[in-house]
Amino acid sequence: MTQETFKSTVFILKNEMYRFAKRFVMSSDEAEDVVQDLMIKFWQKKEELEEFGNLKSYALKAVRNECLNRLKHHDVKQGFADLQLHRSELYSMEVNNLKEHIVGFINQLPEKQKMVIHLKDVEEYEVSEIAEMMEMEENAVRVNLMRARQKVKEQISQLMDYEQRQISR
Repeated sequence: MTQETFKSTVFILKNEMYRFAKRFVMSSDEAEDVVQDLMIKFWQKKEELEEFGNLKSYALKAVRNECLNRLKHHDVKQGFADLQLHRSELYSMEVNNLKEHIVGFINQLPEKQKMVIHLKDVEEYEVSEIAEMMEMEENAVRVNLMRARQKVKEQISQLMDYEQRQISR
């Protein structure tokens, strides 16, 4: 694979890989590191990449795996403290920041549900593509998507009920 071929087939995926990585690691710097590390690995194995039919799917799987590996190595206590801080900040926000609330609700979902809702509703992939990327059955993708949307809907309803009670006082 030549440098030009690499640029036109693999390197063009870097922005999409970055957005996907950021959903996992929640840090711009860390997401950039993930993409940069993977691009180096892809370049080193550029001849093997020609064998893959769907490079986008392969690249996003690699991002997912790299992010999960990095998350496993983070300090558990620090992660728990950050999560608690994020949750307390989430509930102290104003009602007018509904978008921020929704993002927070999505971030609290289990990993599979978070990935599925991001790929479907943000990146706008088809269920079949998501199933391939995440190595899941299409029905499992649909179930996870339905559960994720239901949880977010319930949390929005609870938030609106809470805010309505505060306004009524």
